[in-house]
Amino acid sequence: MTRLVVAACLTVWLLLPASSTVAEEPLAASDAKDATAATEARRPADERQLRQWLENMVWQHRFSRSEVAAATGLSEAEIDRALRQFDIRPDNRPPRDERRLLVLPYPGGRHPRIGFLEGAVRPQRETKLSVFTPWHPDWYVVLDVPEAIWWQTGTSRELLYLAHTHIDTTWTRRGIELPALEWLPGDDGSWRMERRLPNGVVFGTEARSSADGVRLRMWLTNGTRETLTGLRVQNCVLLKGAPPFAGQTSDNKVLSKPFAACRDEAGQRWVITAWEPCDRVWANPPCPCMHSDPQFSDCPPDKTVELRGWLSFYTGGDVDAELRRLKADGGVFR
Repeated sequence: MTRLVVAACLTVWLLLPASSTVAEEPLAASDAKDATAATEARRPADERQLRQWLENMVWQHRFSRSEVAAATGLSEAEIDRALRQFDIRPDNRPPRDERRLLVLPYPGGRHPRIGFLEGAVRPQRETKLSVFTPWHPDWYVVLDVPEAIWWQTGTSRELLYLAHTHIDTTWTRRGIELPALEWLPGDDGSWRMERRLPNGVVFGTEARSSADGVRLRMWLTNGTRETLTGLRVQNCVLLKGAPPFAGQTSDNKVLSKPFAACRDEAGQRWVITAWEPCDRVWANPPCPCMHSDPQFSDCPPDKTVELRGWLSFYTGGDVDAELRRLKADGGVFR
């Protein structure tokens, strides 16, 4: 019964007006599965992967040894040996490329939310990218792209994909566990992820960063024999990793479709995101996070549909003017 109630709440979110600010309905304690677990550990396949993940975790995300252990499944003794072997220390982080914002896969091992953890058990890292702010080298926001994809199946709507454990999806109802994936890097600093679902539907995300922002593209290819409808997407920006933006409130948010923006405590710095075509914008204070949630157009068999997204940082006292500028500049969605 609890799962039916939660599913109904999730459906209601998507029917609320675009300007609504909504808090998720937690699962009952009896249904929460290890709600505080950050992720399932993924042991690096070889030394190259081990080095890349240690550089990611220690240099950029500033993970503790226990967080590295939670992400990798390695013992702290193994971690210490590897850090000495590769000479990776918090104090020898290399300088960053000033030509583009730093974007990296989020490693897991540290839950990307502050609160409502029971609504995001076992978060999957293959949908999550960290974008580091220009103001402080240790501050970052986490893009969960996609957090969820809904679809119309028969007379009901259900989750075609969910990037954590919360309520049932099309696949968990059938006892099917999707394989773990990883982001693939491009030579130009971009990142790409693509997943094929058991019914032949393929979806993916690509992120390309520059000095002024991160351009995002999401696609879905219909490998079934039926036209896919009701393809609503939840794309989340998690704010825990940027402390001045991580107040568990809606008072620091501006929601102006297609934009969702969050200000820092001083009110002069902003994180801005948008997706087109946008279905609704909203915020979830307990996490805390904000959403610009798009919707794919109906997709006939063997066709591909696309969405375009954006994330940027702004310093100034007139965020409304910045949103107008971004809206007028169609290039942010190219």
